[in-house]
Amino acid sequence: MEKSKVLVVGGTGYLGRRIVSASLSQGHPTYVLQRPEIGLDIDKLQMLLAFKKQGAHLVEGSFSDLESLVRAVKLVDVVICPISGVHIRSHNILLQLQLVEAIKRAGNIKRFLPSEFGLDPPRMGHALEPGRVTFDDKMVVRKAIQDAKIPFTYVCGAGVAGYFAGNLSQMGTLIPPKEKVLIYGDGNAKVSIVDEDNIAAYTIKTIDDPRTLNKTLYLRPPENELSQKQLVEMWENLIGKKLEHISISEEDFLASMKGMDYAGQVGAGHFYHMFYEGVLTNFEIGEEGEEASKLYPEVKYTRMNEYLKIYV
Repeated sequence: MEKSKVLVVGGTGYLGRRIVSASLSQGHPTYVLQRPEIGLDIDKLQMLLAFKKQGAHLVEGSFSDLESLVRAVKLVDVVICPISGVHIRSHNILLQLQLVEAIKRAGNIKRFLPSEFGLDPPRMGHALEPGRVTFDDKMVVRKAIQDAKIPFTYVCGAGVAGYFAGNLSQMGTLIPPKEKVLIYGDGNAKVSIVDEDNIAAYTIKTIDDPRTLNKTLYLRPPENELSQKQLVEMWENLIGKKLEHISISEEDFLASMKGMDYAGQVGAGHFYHMFYEGVLTNFEIGEEGEEASKLYPEVKYTRMNEYLKIYV
């Protein structure tokens, strides 16, 4: 079967650049939107040029120019938009409404994968303010997709390893603590943590797969469903040292959020739902979804004890 042509919107971002690489490595004709808004950001431009050297096609387009998006969309079969929805970076989820409109006008797209990749928005109706804006905005985009009858796949259900594994799930840092580790509650809530390159590989696998059409692909490889205590124990075994464990109760964690800035409160709210409620793993996947590692066993996903070795 001929491989679908793919347009990645947000291809220089944290997940986006990995999705471009995965698309190229899996043999898809790959297009990357080159937005004039990058201005003098030399790092983004050089990344785009590096993709071009690897065989990607750069196509100009902007969210402020609907017709340019329509032209870009008409070149491909599948659109993937891993645009940032993380407040500590940037929060642009609703920009995708322009992309939905462009896909609707173009009329040729057989699959759209919007920015998801984290907590499953329909399960987050109870989410804390202000962090619930992430899920509310994603639900607005989902409604627009479904109202326009655009074929879709939603990829979600994981904490990305760079933000949740290497730091032992500590807030405010990306590297592991040396002496003391903060444990959320009893530390036993299970969280799915997945390497970013694996997320990208699974994402590209879905696009020509009829089993994921109009469904959610959950990123829950079984050996990576770990409690925070298990993750910390992996690290302690690697370094041959026990850290001091400091437990923070649910009440104290919620109280600590009051002194944070807006972006901090958004992030802390997501941590709360993951590590106190276990929202990534506290449900069975029903008919609405599939689990990535079961569908694609050929993707040899990175186990977290291997992932952590680079931090030693």
